[in-house]
Amino acid sequence: MAGGRETCLTLIGFLLICMKMVASAKSAPEIPTIDQAYSKISNSITVEWATVPGATSYLLTAEDGDTVIETMVANSPGTVTGLKAATLYEITIRSISAAGRSQASPPKQAKTVLAAPILEVSSPSSDSILVQWEAVYMAIGFSVSIMQANGLGSIWKENTTNTSLTFTSLEAGTLYTIKAYAWNANGIPGDDSTCNQRTSPRAPANIQVSFDSGALKASFSWALAEGAFNYTVMALSDSSELTCSTAFSSCTISSLQCGTEYLISVSASNDAGSSKSSSTVTLKTVACAPGRVTIQEDPPGHLSVAWSNVDLGDYYVVFVKSDDGLEVHCNTSLTECNFLSECGFTYFISVFAYNKAGQSPLGDIFNYTTAPCCPSDISPVLVSSDRVEIVWSPVRGAELYETKAADGYNTVECNDTVPACTLSALECDTKYNITVYSFSEVRGSNMSCTPQFITTAPCSPEIKNVSRDAFSTINVHWQSTNDDATYTVTAQGEKGLYQCSSMGESCTMRGLPCGSVFSVTAVAETQAGRSLPSYSVPLETVPCCPTGLTVTQITQSVINVSWTIGRVAQTHVAVLESHTGQSKCHTHQNYCLLGCITCGVNYTVTLKAISATGLTADCSYQSYFSGACCPLGVKLYRLGSNGIRIYWQASRGSASYSTDLYGSKGIFTCTPSAGLSFCDVTEIPCGDVYTVMVSPVAEAGLKLTFCPKKIYSVTCSGSTLGMVIYRGKRNEE
Repeated sequence: MAGGRETCLTLIGFLLICMKMVASAKSAPEIPTIDQAYSKISNSITVEWATVPGATSYLLTAEDGDTVIETMVANSPGTVTGLKAATLYEITIRSISAAGRSQASPPKQAKTVLAAPILEVSSPSSDSILVQWEAVYMAIGFSVSIMQANGLGSIWKENTTNTSLTFTSLEAGTLYTIKAYAWNANGIPGDDSTCNQRTSPRAPANIQVSFDSGALKASFSWALAEGAFNYTVMALSDSSELTCSTAFSSCTISSLQCGTEYLISVSASNDAGSSKSSSTVTLKTVACAPGRVTIQEDPPGHLSVAWSNVDLGDYYVVFVKSDDGLEVHCNTSLTECNFLSECGFTYFISVFAYNKAGQSPLGDIFNYTTAPCCPSDISPVLVSSDRVEIVWSPVRGAELYETKAADGYNTVECNDTVPACTLSALECDTKYNITVYSFSEVRGSNMSCTPQFITTAPCSPEIKNVSRDAFSTINVHWQSTNDDATYTVTAQGEKGLYQCSSMGESCTMRGLPCGSVFSVTAVAETQAGRSLPSYSVPLETVPCCPTGLTVTQITQSVINVSWTIGRVAQTHVAVLESHTGQSKCHTHQNYCLLGCITCGVNYTVTLKAISATGLTADCSYQSYFSGACCPLGVKLYRLGSNGIRIYWQASRGSASYSTDLYGSKGIFTCTPSAGLSFCDVTEIPCGDVYTVMVSPVAEAGLKLTFCPKKIYSVTCSGSTLGMVIYRGKRNEE
């Protein structure tokens, strides 16, 4: 059942197809007839036919045995594209209407023309164009033509069987149109290829070079070349190649190297290529800055600048500018220049090389600082035995001062930033070679500074002895090692200042006041100055002799010596001396009683004043005459009713006497004539008791009162000669 049903359905389908085909055959348009088929383009064939009534379009078919290509067209002629070049095709055509399509027309053969050669063109020179292509299938020859693209000028055409062709004698920098096609054995041309090619430009002419020495760059200019799109300048040296490009007639190359000779060439270019390089122009840049610059100052004050020779340097200029703004320079074709320099300056030094191109670039700027100046006005403001203070004016370039004092054995140094120095711990009375060196951190010390000789003040003398002689003269002795020194000894105390001088080792002072304490010092003096004073030595002068010495006779054998105490005297020794002997006493008071004095004798009176330290002043005074001895054997005799004679026996030596009678009724005195040993008192009342004293009278008229007194009673008996009765001695209180 199932198999029968399938067979039935197949049969029904076949019947329906047949019925459709019958209906189509009855209504399809007529079959077109191809009039001609030909190829003008290598990938297409054009077909011409008579129009079929009722046809709305046509189907063109091209077969080459491998492929079938169909193309729908609206009417004749129609073209089948997408074909192979130089290939034989069988062409058929069908007409198509709404009722369907016709049967294929009878075929007609047509062959596509040769393919167009694929051109490669170039301009190997400014007046030629080279055309190249690959071989074309079925081609036996080629035609190539050329003309200016602007239509001006003639057309050149060449036939060739080769695959390249060169056109010459063309205009430089001109755009040309090139057309080429191949033909086959039948002489039928194939497709043509067209392209444009410009000839390369000519090399630029009239090249100008402008060199900027400061910027190390050069500007180049030239005349424009026909057809050039771009220009390239090449600067070629032994070590480098520099270029610049531009579309204009000038350009600049920077970063040129100094001291280099360049060959300059300019080429023009366009889409065809570059021209030949122009004739080269030589460019010499400025010389490089000289190197290996050395600066020396030898001797001081002369600056020598040297450098190495440089390529392309014709001559050199050295500029030297000091830090105060002053600038000098020198020109030379050598490699050394000399300048005068001053101390304490910093010089800024530049060396340039010159040639026709100009000045070399600025090289290193060297600075050279000369040694600082030496102080020239060194002045000592203080010179002592162990110290020297010196000052000087500040000098240019000095940052520090080094002061050295040398005596041949030892050196004393001091360093300071101020222009002054105090050299201490020096030897006295010594000649020092003192040099002040100026120092800078850059250059160090200026060792050419001139020394100055300064001698320290003399050494202090040492007082060895201070002595006194009998005449109160002070002798001072000292010891010293100074040369050619004058010594001054000073004794200073409350009473003033006393001095003596000597160039030896001793001197004498006189006139120092007594009773004084002095401090004695010695000072040495030379042209260099004064020494420090020596250590002081105390000096005590002898006590002053007392003034107002008074000698008073107390009794016949005792006298009292008194005085006013002199300065610093602590004790005194009083001495009375005569041919009969000496009487002496030692006391700390201002008087002294001396006994055992012989009356009527001339004594020498001396007094010694002694200080607490035992210094003694011998004081001599005028002689003293002790009073006359008291008379002996004093007796009274009555002279008449109212007179008395007093009689005595004179003592040793000559003396004057005075007689005094003391009674209740008065005092009665008589003085005898010279040489007599009695005197008379008249008008003396009787009946009274009298005290009688006969006293020696000193030279000055002073009456001595120490003689013994006697008492007498004078009675009144009525006789002119009364009795004088001795009643005894009167006791003295």
